[in-house]
Amino acid sequence: QVQLVESGGGLAQAGGSLRLSCRASGVIFRLNAINWYRQAPGQQREWVARMHSSGSTNYVDSVKGRFTISGSTAENTVYLQMNSLKPEDTAVYYCNAVDASPWSRNYWGQGTQVTVSS
Repeated sequence: QVQLVESGGGLAQAGGSLRLSCRASGVIFRLNAINWYRQAPGQQREWVARMHSSGSTNYVDSVKGRFTISGSTAENTVYLQMNSLKPEDTAVYYCNAVDASPWSRNYWGQGTQVTVSS
């Protein structure tokens, strides 16, 4: 069973930076992708960024140019560098991994709170 552990959340001022980490353990099938999602109070969970096993990355438009995902699925670790933070970035951030098994299993971390004050 894959376990994901996020860390690095906290409180930042608008314009500030935070770096989130996600580490996977118990990986049997290689990971096809590791994603970051976020969920603000009263909102649906939103996809934020993806690191694919090829090394390619993708971002939701609202964070392009501000957030950077790095690391690798091969090392089972990714990071999310968040710069120029805005109050609207306040949310619980979740790490998600999709494995390369025939079932494309999804795994979720417990989430880490990011709060950006204005």
